[in-house]
Amino acid sequence: MTDTNAQPALPDRLSGNPRSPHHVAACFEHNIGIRLNGKERTDVEEYCISEGWVKIPSPKALDRRGQPMLITLKGTVEAFYC
Repeated sequence: MTDTNAQPALPDRLSGNPRSPHHVAACFEHNIGIRLNGKERTDVEEYCISEGWVKIPSPKALDRRGQPMLITLKGTVEAFYC
């Protein structure tokens, strides 16, 4: 039988924006945790493990479509299922 609770492997690069080519909907059926430099972050919008960066939304700045601007933070990135 197939296990319905099986979690897909987390990709090297993943985006929370459904319009992005790096969005994988199957991964978001489970809770995902991100650690940047050993500290867990809850506000990550996109990450790349191999390049070592995460993107988080700016608290105030918006782009012309009304979406928050993304700030890139660099360091050691770890992705895991919670």
